[in-house]
Amino acid sequence: MPDEIARPRVVAIGRGLPVDRLERIAEGLVAGGIQAFEITLNSPDAFGGIETLASRLGDRLLVGAGTVLDVDEAARAAGAGARFIVSPHTDPRIVEWAAVQGLPVFPGAFSPTEILLAWNAGATAVKLFPASVAGPTFIRELRGPFRDIPLIATGGVTIESAPAFLAAGATAVGMGSWLTGDGEPERIAERAALLIRTLTDVAA
Repeated sequence: MPDEIARPRVVAIGRGLPVDRLERIAEGLVAGGIQAFEITLNSPDAFGGIETLASRLGDRLLVGAGTVLDVDEAARAAGAGARFIVSPHTDPRIVEWAAVQGLPVFPGAFSPTEILLAWNAGATAVKLFPASVAGPTFIRELRGPFRDIPLIATGGVTIESAPAFLAAGATAVGMGSWLTGDGEPERIAERAALLIRTLTDVAA
């Protein structure tokens, strides 16, 4: 697991954000203590946005690609500068490709069967998605048989629910619109800092 995710225990998610505002949004996240930013590929000019952020902020921010649906998209994202790959589903071909490239990869899964399939394919961690449907109790129960599989709770996670997911055993959470909000860097930095403080109080 990259330190940029393991330490703050959060991945910021940018979905559908205007590409011309991405850098300012990313600056706000960094100022608030966020160290990893996932740009979903169903966003406007996602590859261009990844390339811009990787080249301008790559020394301060781990930039990744989300909503990666096939190996071709993963390869194109990596070529643009993505340093981790996230999918909403588990496709062993994506996981295996990323592992060969040395890229952290977080495939999405919802059931115990899918989680184990993703892990056995070589996932760095498994994205529990949608986490809001499963809930923290689901993660707590999974820690019994799957104690060694890192889980990133994503999908409908809020600042109110994030601590419960971590306390239940999630390694990190993924959060999107609440963090990026209206795109104003100052307010993004304030929300990011509040989130980091909130998560710091939860025992690892």
